[in-house]
Amino acid sequence: MKADKKDATVIPHLMALLSRSRYTQEYICQIFSHCCKLRHWHSCGFKSSPQPLLCANGPDHQTILFNHGAVQNIAHLLVSTSYKVRMQALKCFSVLAFENPQVSMTLVNVLVDGELLPQIFVKMLQRDKPIEMQLTSAKCLTYMCRAGAIRTDDNCIVLKTLPCLVRMCSKERLLEERVEGAETLAYLIETDVELQRIASITDHLIAMLADYFKYPSSVSAITDIKRLDHDLKHAHELRQAAFKLYASLGANDEDIRKKIIETENMMDRIVNGLSESSIKVRLAAVRCLHSLSRSVQQLRTSFQDHAVWKPLMKVLQNAPDEILVVASSTLCNLLLEFSPSKEPILESGAVELLCSLTQSENLALRVNGIWALMNMAFQAEQKIKSDILRGLSTEQLFQLLSDSDVNVLMKTLGLLRNLLSTRPHIDHIMSSHGKQIMQAVTLILEGEHNIEVKEQTLCILANIADGTTAKELIMTNDDILQKIKYYMSHSNAKLQLAAMFCISNLVWNEEEGSQERQDKLRDMGIVDILHKLSQSSDPNLCDKAKTALQQYLA
Repeated sequence: MKADKKDATVIPHLMALLSRSRYTQEYICQIFSHCCKLRHWHSCGFKSSPQPLLCANGPDHQTILFNHGAVQNIAHLLVSTSYKVRMQALKCFSVLAFENPQVSMTLVNVLVDGELLPQIFVKMLQRDKPIEMQLTSAKCLTYMCRAGAIRTDDNCIVLKTLPCLVRMCSKERLLEERVEGAETLAYLIETDVELQRIASITDHLIAMLADYFKYPSSVSAITDIKRLDHDLKHAHELRQAAFKLYASLGANDEDIRKKIIETENMMDRIVNGLSESSIKVRLAAVRCLHSLSRSVQQLRTSFQDHAVWKPLMKVLQNAPDEILVVASSTLCNLLLEFSPSKEPILESGAVELLCSLTQSENLALRVNGIWALMNMAFQAEQKIKSDILRGLSTEQLFQLLSDSDVNVLMKTLGLLRNLLSTRPHIDHIMSSHGKQIMQAVTLILEGEHNIEVKEQTLCILANIADGTTAKELIMTNDDILQKIKYYMSHSNAKLQLAAMFCISNLVWNEEEGSQERQDKLRDMGIVDILHKLSQSSDPNLCDKAKTALQQYLA
């Protein structure tokens, strides 16, 4: 209890000491920075944003310091006569603002000697200031921008922060500064297309980053041993930073991706990066590959020429989760139907690997596993579809269809829809798995799910209704027929339309048994609903209803 009281007084006590001397100011800012210090970047999750591994309670410490008035107490130190005090105050703001909208929103409006904090930060990143100051103030503005406190099109970002960070990537800077500049820039532009475009044409940045791969430089003279040691130490960090920045640059724009891939030996560098000893470099290389794999053109050319799928499949064996997440996202892109890598990936045992990912406790891996299988099943041969169903097992398919995450559910329904396409495949799959699939469909249509999930499920039913023998599984299931009837009169047009596709496929009169099916559906009152819908103000519903009614008249 005593300790708690003591802890509660520490921060106010330190705040009170700030006015003592420039030494207390410098050291107290240092202590505060250390409380919520970003130790190293590492990426996680889909969004690949550089996340700091925070010391215990990093975000909590940001809040505690904020609540104790750290912003107001430290702000005036930015205009101190002591350079060291200004620097420590600046560092303090950079760790306070990181991924913290509350702090960042407050910083935007803080006045120091009649000037707003962002304006002070902008002055501190001018070329005549020490590099350390330029970099740290650029970080402050970057973090405030990413936390939503400064717009991405604000002049202080576009004309000041971004060019400053690009400058930090140049050959003239120390290796440490180049690493920090590239990583901060990667974070700044990561989610903004316009900033990516501006950065890509600033100071030949794409070519400039190619130099990051040239360390350690070959050293002949023994006198350069120290230099070699220094270069070796930073070589990994440089490659990691370059891959991260390339990943951010190429996240959205096709032309930028093309430029990156055409940079000297780029694909070879990425392929080599995938087998590096440093896990951070491997992760950054996979992220870069993932970013570039969003290009249809590159999947068909560079990715094929360099057989990128081979090292990628290797990376997927026994990798830690953070690498697995990004590598499996990349694999999803390489399995799209127009990708030439699809065939060799299938031959190298991908079905088994992906089916095992769907059983992971890690949500991102479950999503990626099922997503990749969904892509794999699109317009695939019957053998591949059978392999997927065998690899997944009916039990696992049910697990995925009852997953609490809507992304997993949607991708699993997408997989089912792709498996149940083209008549012979529909009939073949439904003859062996029909009972279980109909059961799953019933459960979802009865459950509490959103419109998209129900629409996707009705589309699966429409595919089943298109089968030659599979149709009967719907026609002999009164429960399902009642559900289709219910959705035809639903308040949501998407669900009505999806239900109508089922009916159209069932009443199509050129197919055997159509008369009996039409009679049964008429007795259920389906024709009455079709008449009503043929008067609908929604042109799609109206057309679909008229087409179905014509089958009755023919």
